[in-house]
Amino acid sequence: MNTSTTPLALPPAAAPAPRRQLFMGTALACVAGTMLIGGMLAIWVLLRERYLDMGLGGQVIDRFPADYIIPEVATNVMLMTIWALCLFAQWAVYSGSRGDRAHAALALAVTAIMAIAFINAQAFVYVDMAVEIRADYYGALFYAVTGAMMAIVIAGLVYTTVAAFRALGGRLQETEILSAHALYWYFAAAAYSAVWFVVYVTK
Repeated sequence: MNTSTTPLALPPAAAPAPRRQLFMGTALACVAGTMLIGGMLAIWVLLRERYLDMGLGGQVIDRFPADYIIPEVATNVMLMTIWALCLFAQWAVYSGSRGDRAHAALALAVTAIMAIAFINAQAFVYVDMAVEIRADYYGALFYAVTGAMMAIVIAGLVYTTVAAFRALGGRLQETEILSAHALYWYFAAAAYSAVWFVVYVTK
């Protein structure tokens, strides 16, 4: 009598949880960007206080810069643009999770257009103010802070392009890249809000 038994096969293991490397990498990049912008604005505030304390030619001054007029309409429009842009980036996540390719494409296209509009408005500010970088340390500070912000937005525009190609190229419902893309734009909007308040409002 054969008493051998056939071994029972174990059920397959559960699929490993997604590691979300792209989302975490984007989050770390946002943290690094926050430290960069925060450090630059801290230096701005420090030098602004020193400038106001010293005065200008023995005269008391109450604004920084003393010689340049900031086009506040353009800077305020930039603030509204970049926060509105976040809504469209989030719309892309919503559409992607539901497999709605047409609306995801529209949301990403509008996101890119609004990023370009932001860059165009910043270029207008540069031309209108005509700050001389060699005049004093205001010029160097101004272009360093706003240039860093411009680089962040340009990087976001590239991110939008990559997200569009990957999401619309057949992986629409894998929304990690769209979620990471939206997170990046939330960071960019928060960073510009700080730049807007310190550089363009407080003076």
